[in-house]
Amino acid sequence: MARPRLNWTAEPWSDDEPLECVMVVPETRDTATFIFRAPSGAWFDYQPGQFVTLDLPVDPAKGARGNIQRTYTISSSPSRPLSISVTVKAQATSIGTRWMLDHLQPGMRIKAFGPGGIFSFHRHPARKYLFISAGSGITPMMSMTTWAWDQAQDTDIVFVHAARRPSDIIFRERLEQFASRVPGLQVRLTVEEPEPFRTWTGYQGRLNSLMLGLMAPDYLDREVFCCGPEPFMQAVRDMLVALGYDMDRYHQESFGAPVATESEAPVIDDVAPDQDARAQVVFTASGVTAACAETDTVLAVAKRAGLNIPSGCTFGLCGTCKIRKTAGEVHMVHNGGISDEDIAEGWILACCSNPMGRIAVEV
Repeated sequence: MARPRLNWTAEPWSDDEPLECVMVVPETRDTATFIFRAPSGAWFDYQPGQFVTLDLPVDPAKGARGNIQRTYTISSSPSRPLSISVTVKAQATSIGTRWMLDHLQPGMRIKAFGPGGIFSFHRHPARKYLFISAGSGITPMMSMTTWAWDQAQDTDIVFVHAARRPSDIIFRERLEQFASRVPGLQVRLTVEEPEPFRTWTGYQGRLNSLMLGLMAPDYLDREVFCCGPEPFMQAVRDMLVALGYDMDRYHQESFGAPVATESEAPVIDDVAPDQDARAQVVFTASGVTAACAETDTVLAVAKRAGLNIPSGCTFGLCGTCKIRKTAGEVHMVHNGGISDEDIAEGWILACCSNPMGRIAVEV
């Protein structure tokens, strides 16, 4: 099929016209970027960070009845308006994305709706930004960063991204190329594990408050945009709250359910310690019960009660103060000193655990 000729007098694209796939770019082992143009030569007008909904003719044998609609963040920038791109990552339960990776080829046309969404730094102008993403949550951040690059703006961006392995980092080469040309973009990458037989010189481990302080020492002064799986964003929110960040300057977008309007935005009502709320810690092995505030740590309460819990770093890194909780709930924001398996079995780190009401610990 012939490529559409560029029409410099064309109108902006509207979703009355289908999109034509013109290129497929592999990004990682399970991720690809699909580049579309309008057959009429229309150009694309949107805010960096917004999304588009694709109408996909999925095979009914895959469990779908007719076409299905899937929403993807636009990974390209409106500063490059002659095409529009989405970058998709296959998940274990993917249907639409799996179809795109297996079947969508240049020359094919599909129906699309949008663009839309409220997740854009155009809506929240600031002097300095902190982008935090994981997995394919990097796509809106890439759109916003490309806009800043193309506009030659004097924007100060710290771009933090978390991935499982270095080979899973989407857009790594492009980000590093951007950062090597402008002083205002700092790229900070962390992986859970390095590749076998390959050197990794970046950060390693899950993103935590200690890492964040090294990556962006002035994080309290930055407007934060976050996108990724909900557990990742929850951990980021907990971390920022514990660090005293002004959460009115925090903005997030789940790549599972992008938000179209302010009225659709979910209310973030995270549980956080309240200095005016009373709590109680029962030290079962010592027979001591101590009253405290929710903002007190279990370690601090124990020390005031004359009890000794061995400790080291006091900020959730070394794991020395690990104790077992037998009742109640705590709010714990740690820096990697305890595993998910230990947490599931009832262990906590006393130095960074706040009692939410009445709790009991084996001390």
